[in-house]
Parts: sequence; structure tokens; C-alpha cells
Amino acid sequence: MTYAEALLREEWGRLLALLVAQFRRLDLAEDGLADAFEAAARRWTVDGEPANGPAWLLTTARRRIVDRMRSEEVLARKMPLLVVDAGLTQEAQQVMATVPAGAGGETVADERLRLVLLCAHPTLSREAAAALTLRLVLGVSTEDIGRLFLQSKATMAARLTRARKRLAGASFDVPSDLADLRERVGIVAEVAYLAFTAGYAPGTGPDVVRSDLAGEAIRLVRVLRSALPEPDAEIDALLALMLLQHSRRAARIGPDGGLVLLPDQDRSAWSLEEITEALAILTPLAHAAPAPSLLQALIAAEHAVAPTSEATAWDRIVERYDELLALQDTPVVRLNRAVAVAEASGADAGLRALESVALPGHRLPAVRAQLLERSGRRDEAIEAYAEALALCAHGPERADLARRRDALAGFAPHSLDENTF
Repeated sequence: MTYAEALLREEWGRLLALLVAQFRRLDLAEDGLADAFEAAARRWTVDGEPANGPAWLLTTARRRIVDRMRSEEVLARKMPLLVVDAGLTQEAQQVMATVPAGAGGETVADERLRLVLLCAHPTLSREAAAALTLRLVLGVSTEDIGRLFLQSKATMAARLTRARKRLAGASFDVPSDLADLRERVGIVAEVAYLAFTAGYAPGTGPDVVRSDLAGEAIRLVRVLRSALPEPDAEIDALLALMLLQHSRRAARIGPDGGLVLLPDQDRSAWSLEEITEALAILTPLAHAAPAPSLLQALIAAEHAVAPTSEATAWDRIVERYDELLALQDTPVVRLNRAVAVAEASGADAGLRALESVALPGHRLPAVRAQLLERSGRRDEAIEAYAEALALCAHGPERADLARRRDALAGFAPHSLDENTF
């Protein structure tokens, strides 16, 4: 990775936030910064890398923006508001990186928080907010975002344009009302988890997982976590949950490129570094008040610390799901609890737990099929597999379901997967 590429990944959001804060024009800020990175890619290979890359990029972007404003014949009106330096000193960067955060007079050390919260504006759908956040906060290209969301570059460009238009005139300030701020932070968390889930539970397409999308979602949570003025237990728990799930990515795909379910994964391929980081985040939260992200993270942690699938503390996982149901009674939670009940108390108990689940799509009949198979109810299992196959549009999952259905001729019981998304 070149220096310019590293800055694009790490500094795009902060630099864009500084530009939007100064010029109050999202379109000009984004175009100007893109021009600056393009210029850096050309010039730095010839002239060498500058001593302060972010300052070079910010100064270049500001000049590009002023040029464009001049061409729009609005510079005279905007000039009193602008201060365009020939260079940007380290002291100036530090001043610009400290911005007021509301009536309390506190400061936010990273202006990316403003940009993150802008992308979480209530006028945007969650899907649009996710795409716009990837583009503006993380600097992911439109083409790559389209690929991540299984859309063409043109379609994604149109969606991003519509989202930008919806934000025209929206405040770039951090909400001074604490309730509003918490709501916006909650939306960002939902957007990040939406993107993460899309990476590990793709509904269509040939990919077993899309770990690149999940990785960008984790990066977003890291940005939000570092930018908040004080620690947030919900965000900490969300990061721990995502790290624990992400740590299994290398073991999710078999040598043949097929899907490998949790009980069958090679645990030595799990990322110990990410598991260790997640457990360190969770340690001070272990006795905190129950919350959905925290309970899901604690469930994922039970899998992470178990040396084998058989050694998993399924009774504790069922207890966690019971707590989660009290806070978030959804069909997905009930489905995942039924899987845990089956592992803790047997397939018949799991089937009884499934009776209270009403969930569209293929996942419910797929789980029912596997439990029926384990209970020895072969014909019913075959019917359930057929139902799941008819509803499933994801290639790798279809292949796994078909393999399991076909294997019933020899009746070899298979493992269950706990879908903790």
C-alpha cells in the first residue's frame, strides 16, 4: 500500500469533515478532496512524498474548492467566510481538529464525528445511510460500494446522488440535545451492523461471505468509537461483537470454496488477535446492564473461548438468549435460541422451541430440516430441505442445503449452525 493509499483509507473522513465544516458544501468538499488525492497520486511519485501528507492534501483540496467557487461566481459572496492558507501548519491542524460539541462547551477531538452523524440523518433510509457513510466517512469508491451491495456502479452513483441531495441544507453540527445525539449514534450503529450483516449473511450471489464489507463496517465503528467525546458501552459492545464474528472469517470457507458452518470450523484458523481484543473490550462490561449488543457479544464470546464445539457452554448461551428475548423479542432471536436449545437439550427440545418462530425466508425451514434429521424424522426432513431450497437464493447456502438433503439417502446426521446475526 502506497503512502497516498494509506492516507485515503485513514484520513479521507477527517479531511472531508474539515472541508465540509469550512465550506458548508458537501459536493465541493468531496470533489475537491478527490482532486487532491488524484494530484497526490501523480505528483508524489515524481516529486517524492511530502513531510506532512494530510496537510498537503487539505491545502490542495481547499485550493481546488476555491477555484470551483470562483468559477461559480460565488467567491465574492463567500470570501469573508474563507481563510485559504498557502500551507497548513501542524498547529493549525490541531486547532481545526477541535470543534465545539454543543451547549456543554465540550470538544470533539475528531471532526469525523460530525460527518458520521450527518450521514446518519433521519431523512435517509438505513441502506442509503450505509452507502453514503462508506463513501464519505471511509472513502470507499462508488464502484466498490456498488460491488459490496451487489449493484452496478451507475446504480450506486445514482443512489449516492439522491442521498446527497436529501442532505442539502442539513446541519453539519453535532446535535446539542443529548437525546438527539444518542439517536444519531444509534443510527450509525444500526448502519454499521447492517453493513456487517450484509457481509456475513448475503441473501443472494455466489460469495460465501463478503468479509471486505464486514471489515469496512468494523472500521466505521472504530471511527465512531474514537470520535465520541466519552466511552459508550453500546458502541464498545457492538465492536466486540463484530470482532468476534469477524475473527472466524478464514474458517467459514472450505477447501472446495463451500460454506463451513460454525460447529465444523477449524478453530485454529480463527483470529486470536481479534478475539483477544474483543474479550478485553467485554471484560469491563461483563456486569453492565443487559443490552442487545452486549448480550449478543457475550454469546459470541462463549463460542470464542470454547476449545471445541462440543465444549461450548450451551446452557449459558440459552440463558443469554432468554435475557435477549426479554429485551428484543424477534423471530431471528427466537430462531437462534432454538438452535442453542437443541444443542443444550436435544433436537426434540429445539423443535418445540421452533414452534413459536414465524420467520419468512429459507432459514427457518433449513433449521427445522436439520433438527428433524437429527431426530430421525427422515421424510419430514427431506420436505423441509425442499422448502428451504425453494426459498433460498444464495448459491453457497443452496449447495449446502442440497448436499444435506441428498445425504439423507445414507442418513448421516449433520451439525447445526447458530446464526447469531
